Amino acid sequence: MVIRVFLASSSGSTAIKKKQQDVVAFLEALKVEYDPLDIACNEENRMWMRENVPEEKKPANGIPLPPQIFNEESYCGDYETFFDAKEDNSVYAFLGLAPPPGSKEAARADETSHGVENGNHAEGNLDDSTAHGEEEEEDEEQEEEELEEEELQSEFCCRSLTTSTIP
Repeated sequence: MVIRVFLASSSGSTAIKKKQQDVVAFLEALKVEYDPLDIACNEENRMWMRENVPEEKKPANGIPLPPQIFNEESYCGDYETFFDAKEDNSVYAFLGLAPPPGSKEAARADETSHGVENGNHAEGNLDDSTAHGEEEEEDEEQEEEELEEEELQSEFCCRSLTTSTIP
């Protein structure tokens, strides 16, 4: 599956440029393969994007702005929905991709599937004190992972701002 990100290489809007850089930098930080498609220099890309963004997702004027994100032909969303997924640590689900083993999304999916398989939450079979102690450990580990991820993203974003090819 190929993630397709529709971008405008010659946008006059700094807001659009920043949103595009944010999406691209985050995908690169996660090592998600994507295909950047320029709508400013390629009329075919622009028309395809406009035709394939669902009507309910188009702005009032009917012309969706970049960045727009697709998984092959399937619409994922625009910058705002991408940002929400990023904040919820659900970017892989947003993109329609399986999360890599060891990621927060994979761990959350495992917890959910184990709870469903057993008919209860995974920690439901433990006594309260044991479950609470394990939850605290998991929360601390998750906070550490989030801090490391934020530091990597920040470092990567700063580096990409100085070397960006998007004008």
